Amino acid sequence: MSDADKISLSRDTMGVLVPSGASILLPKGTEVMITQSLGDSLTLNVHGNLVRIEAKNADALGKTVSDSLANLPANASIQDKVWAQLRTVYDPEIPVNIVDLGLIYHCEFEKLQKGGYRIHVEMTLTAPGCGMGPVLVEDVKTKVSSVAEVSEVEVELVFDPPWDRDKMSEAAQLELGLL
Repeated sequence: MSDADKISLSRDTMGVLVPSGASILLPKGTEVMITQSLGDSLTLNVHGNLVRIEAKNADALGKTVSDSLANLPANASIQDKVWAQLRTVYDPEIPVNIVDLGLIYHCEFEKLQKGGYRIHVEMTLTAPGCGMGPVLVEDVKTKVSSVAEVSEVEVELVFDPPWDRDKMSEAAQLELGLL
């Protein structure tokens, strides 16, 4: 990491070690380098280790992260809003969102009698033992819950069928140099 790429954290910041998924406190003044800033999270290189931080902590780096729903038309459907939110979730090691990566197997929208919607998402991981699985599941819940019309969110982690590269969109394969 060159001195030009280093950023010192302006405050203590919570993060998650990649790929283990363990929480870590990065003290104020820690020098980091941003390796990925996609969706609503950032991946940092911290002394040779990858650490993911949430958008709410971007200010510790002097950065801001835009609201993905702000870019949608005012009359966007609930389906468009939920899928837009799902496209803001990224594996911190792969520069492709989880939709294009093929990790979302099913997304069901159920209108509730009491108002709002219950969203049921079936998703998988690129590898069953991925330590970031709980982090990605929580990201999906948080992002989908941020849609005003959503009242309930259920995320089910499934491994059948197993994920493979054929589930990726053509754009994702191109981004990763697989085409």
